[in-house]
Amino acid sequence: MTTKHPYFFGAHMSVAGGLHTGIERAAAAGCDCVQIFTKNNNQWNCAELTSEAIEQFRSALTASGLPAPIAHTSYLINIASPAEELWRKSVEALVVEWSRAEQLRLSGLVLHPGAYVDSSAEVGMQRVVEAIAAVQQRVRPQHCRLLLENTAGQGTCLGWQFEQLGWMLTHARGCDHLGICFDTCHAYAAGYDFSTPNQIKKMWRAFDEHIGLEHLYAVHVNDSKKGLGSRVDRHEHIGQGCIGEEAFGLFVRSSPVRGKPMFLETPKGTDPATGQDWDMQNLATLRRLAHTTHRPPLSPQAN
Repeated sequence: MTTKHPYFFGAHMSVAGGLHTGIERAAAAGCDCVQIFTKNNNQWNCAELTSEAIEQFRSALTASGLPAPIAHTSYLINIASPAEELWRKSVEALVVEWSRAEQLRLSGLVLHPGAYVDSSAEVGMQRVVEAIAAVQQRVRPQHCRLLLENTAGQGTCLGWQFEQLGWMLTHARGCDHLGICFDTCHAYAAGYDFSTPNQIKKMWRAFDEHIGLEHLYAVHVNDSKKGLGSRVDRHEHIGQGCIGEEAFGLFVRSSPVRGKPMFLETPKGTDPATGQDWDMQNLATLRRLAHTTHRPPLSPQAN
C-alpha cells in the first residue's frame, strides 16, 4: 500500500447505489485514494457479492486510476468481547468482511480491536489474537491485509496504547497479512502529542519501539473535537479542531507517513462559510500543509 508519490490523500466514501459509486465519488472529489464499507456497517447480515458488483467495482477502479482501495469493517464487530456468543458472531462477521475484501482485491481492511467490557485488557487482547488467527485460517488472504486501528481509548476499547497494538501484532502468530492503520484523532485523544517537532519525533520513536514502523500501512487524517488525552473519539475538519493546522503540517510532512495512503473520515456536507464540499476543502488543506499539489492518479497496476 506504499506508493511512489510522497503524498496520497483521499477520503472515506459512501457506496450508496453500489460499491462502484464509492470509487466514482472519490474520483469526482479529487481523491488520490479511497476507503469504503463493503456492506452496511450497522447490520450483521449482508447479501453475497455478485460477479456483476465485483466487475462494476473493478471497472470503476480501473477507470479512475485510484490505487490501493481499502475498506473499514462494521462497527458491530467486537473480537475482544468476553461474551462467547458475541465473540463468535464477530468472528463470523469478520470472515465475511475479509472475504469480501479479497473478492474485491482490496489492499486493506481496517478493524477496531474491540472492547474487553467486564473482563480485562489482557484477556481482551488474547481474545483478539485468537479471533484473528481463526479468521485468517478460514479466509487465507492473498491480497488484503487486516489493519488494526489505534483507538481513542473510550471505555474499555483496546488499541489506544502502542504497547497494546504491538502485543496483538506480535502474538497473532502465523498471521502474515496484518498491519496498522494510524488515526490522528484517536492518537491525540489517547494522549499522543505531535504538536511540536520534538513531540512528533518522540511519538514515532514510541510507535517504532512498540509496533515497528514497517507495520504502518494506512492513515486516517482527522482533527479532534476533544483535547489531548481526553479519550473521546470525535472527528473534526482539518485545522478546525484541537489538533490544529500547525500540528497537521508536522504530521503529514513526517517521514513515516510519506507514501502511505491517508484517508479523511471527517463530517460530510458543505462548508456554509465557503459553499465548498467539505471533502474537497479538507483535501486542499492537507495538500497545502504538505506543501504539495493534487497528484495525477496512478493505474491500479502501479502498486
